[in-house]
Amino acid sequence: MFICRIRRKVSKLSKMIANLDKIVVFSHVVYDKSDVQNPCSVSLNVRSFRSSRLLCASVKSSSSGLAIQISRTAKTGARDVLFEYLHSTRGFSFMDAEHISKNSPHFFEKLLSKFDPEEDVVKSLSKFLRYNPINEFEPFLESLGLSPVEITSLVPQRLMFLTDDSVMLENFRVLRDYGIPRIKMGKMYKEFREIFEYDYGILTSKLKAYENLGLSKPIIIKLVSCCPSLLVGGVDAEFAAVLEWFKELGMEKDEIGGFVSGKGIYDWGRMLDTLDFLDRVGYTDEQLHNLLKTNPALLFQGSGKKVYVLFGRLLKLGLKMNEVYSLFMQNPHILSVKCTKNFFKALDFLFDIAMQTEDIVHIVSTRMELMGSYSLKGPKTVCRELNVKRDELCQIIKEDPLKWFDVASKSKIQSSIQVASKDPSTFLEKTAFLSRLGYLENSDEMLKALKQFRGRGDQLQERFDCLVNAGLDSNVVKNVIKQAPMVLNQSKHLLEKKIDCLTNWLGYPLESVVAFPAYLCYDMERINQRFSMYAWLRERGAAKSMLSLSTILACSDARFVKYFVLVHPEGPAKWDSLKNSLNTAFSSHFELEHVRV
Repeated sequence: MFICRIRRKVSKLSKMIANLDKIVVFSHVVYDKSDVQNPCSVSLNVRSFRSSRLLCASVKSSSSGLAIQISRTAKTGARDVLFEYLHSTRGFSFMDAEHISKNSPHFFEKLLSKFDPEEDVVKSLSKFLRYNPINEFEPFLESLGLSPVEITSLVPQRLMFLTDDSVMLENFRVLRDYGIPRIKMGKMYKEFREIFEYDYGILTSKLKAYENLGLSKPIIIKLVSCCPSLLVGGVDAEFAAVLEWFKELGMEKDEIGGFVSGKGIYDWGRMLDTLDFLDRVGYTDEQLHNLLKTNPALLFQGSGKKVYVLFGRLLKLGLKMNEVYSLFMQNPHILSVKCTKNFFKALDFLFDIAMQTEDIVHIVSTRMELMGSYSLKGPKTVCRELNVKRDELCQIIKEDPLKWFDVASKSKIQSSIQVASKDPSTFLEKTAFLSRLGYLENSDEMLKALKQFRGRGDQLQERFDCLVNAGLDSNVVKNVIKQAPMVLNQSKHLLEKKIDCLTNWLGYPLESVVAFPAYLCYDMERINQRFSMYAWLRERGAAKSMLSLSTILACSDARFVKYFVLVHPEGPAKWDSLKNSLNTAFSSHFELEHVRV
């Protein structure tokens, strides 16, 4: 009887021990001594049924080691021990030892899981490392940005110390000393191991070869970090050819660094084919330059794939090769990311309402720019709003394609027409131009711009191109126009005259317009009179040279007289003479100078 009772107790105890990992109870709520002054602050102590020895065993059996309850102070001390081991015992440089010890958290936690958290972890780790060397590849590769799963397949089977692979270590040091971020080297090691297997001096010569192409060191660092394949084999000939394209288009070679990122995958051969294709289509160097400046994603997102997709869809519609070339030439902006997305959506819209292919071809051929300029609602939404069936909507669009953009555009096109133009085609061309400038379709800014800009879309584009042809970057011109929209309300001839006056007669650099775009908005009479007076004062040493345009033009008449007329005894008489002559002398002089130029 007594023996049976003991057996039952032993059986219960065995079951209890087997389930200890799952049984945890909360102790009574107790006040922490540090919070005695605040009776509202309490802490919950969690106690396990198992002893500290059993708990330690559980921690050791944990594969991740993340369940260890070790204080922050103890962890900091343990990291210092690991650093000392790497630096003093193993001979790593100070920077390498510090980086590895601080950037290998999984390895560090795994290492700490070997010790009882209730004992002195710092002392235990120090003693452990004294007699037990670690596999240095694990923390080293983790510190380069690789995950534990990736590291498992990359750690050499028969090597433990980094110095055992002196070639790999030497190539790592070359990359490190050149400036390649360590966090980027993990990707290199995983995807292009051969980079770390070059003989001494070869990797250095490869980096130097890219410098010889005309690239600066910071750009090479970025390119190699984002596209490690550049260091495989010799100098990438296709990449070098893309660089030459940049040079021919009037772009700095280093500008390519601003177009790449670590998230992209770059096929330089496809990029080169894309550039050659656009050249064959008929894009001029200037158009390609502006296209890459404003829409670099065209070439660097998907390595130009979207160009071929667009070209293929047009051919699939039934358009002939020369017709597609013509469309690309007439609508160079269709290749921008936004326009391409809008165009594909508009094309799908027409297919969804079951429009015949020949009718779609006609609309694409005549309204391609508008299809790329507007983001459209879906066919279901448009049919519901108009209370028509799809075949009826199809007939409406066939009869008047402009009506399609009126009813299907997500932007405030209907209210805009009333304030912008009575001619729908003129209005749509203007809004398409403004969209290329960066104005959001469904915005008050677009409505305001429609009121401010005068002229047809092609006239506005002509004035825009005038400023670009004068020597300003297209992005700079966009900013100039947004600061002073009235610039585009002047004729191309007047803009050319003011720019010529600024650079050839006044001697100011063209960039002065960027700092003060309103210069182009002042009438020639004011420019002539004030700058003639300023030039007269400058010849007599009564005014500083190269004052800003705004200082001379923007001040009131009274202020100008005070600071530019009365500062010289003969100033008032000269000023009256200039005003009375109505700019005759200046105009004659300017026309003479213009003829000489």
